[in-house]
Amino acid sequence: MVSKNALKQLGQLGQIKFRKKQGLFAVEGKKAIATFLKHNFELTHCYTLKKYTQNNFEAEIITPIEMKRLSNLSTPANFWAAFKLPEDAAFEPQSLNLALDGIRDPGNLGTIIRLCDWFGVQHLICSADTVDCFNPKVVQASMGSLANVHVHYVDLASFIQQHNLAAVGTDMRGENMYTTTFPSNVVLVMGNEGKGISENVKSILQKKVTIPRYGLTAAESLNVAMATGILLSEFRRNK
Repeated sequence: MVSKNALKQLGQLGQIKFRKKQGLFAVEGKKAIATFLKHNFELTHCYTLKKYTQNNFEAEIITPIEMKRLSNLSTPANFWAAFKLPEDAAFEPQSLNLALDGIRDPGNLGTIIRLCDWFGVQHLICSADTVDCFNPKVVQASMGSLANVHVHYVDLASFIQQHNLAAVGTDMRGENMYTTTFPSNVVLVMGNEGKGISENVKSILQKKVTIPRYGLTAAESLNVAMATGILLSEFRRNK
């Protein structure tokens, strides 16, 4: 039986200060847990409800009330686990690099991590004020892809210059992305949902691109995750 104190501590993993203090992060859902195990993340705790004991990994049975105390979801999943936070990986520049500048919405970051996994972007560069990738809502939205993508939190402008990457940022007044030639060492920079790319990062951009709109539309802009998917797809298509 899991103790009330253990439940309390594990339930605190929704907050970044407790994730750092305990060195753990939470994963909810059988498929996501199996994905992190497949990628050799170290499992420390795993719980399930009585009627969901048929699985490929060991899980301690707890009550629905206890599961609700652990979960960060309005409707808890049938499986909950805690894994050790991974060691920082060394950054390796790729043919396609992606940087996020001040992305604050966990759902957007989780979706972008999933897009990185789909389009073969193994290293995601994030500004220090981007939401923590081990936030439970990010983990949930990434649908297990966080296990396959290394996320780096850095001083964005300095990091891009240090690795000699050609920064291409999104801007409503930029060049048409479909007629633009991207540099071989490109890093696509996506800005904050409301403010766009910060002035510090704008100062190092070598090019600005936009996704053209067609016809009359009431939409002022695209969701940052949606725009990221379009840009990654177009880059891969051209390559």
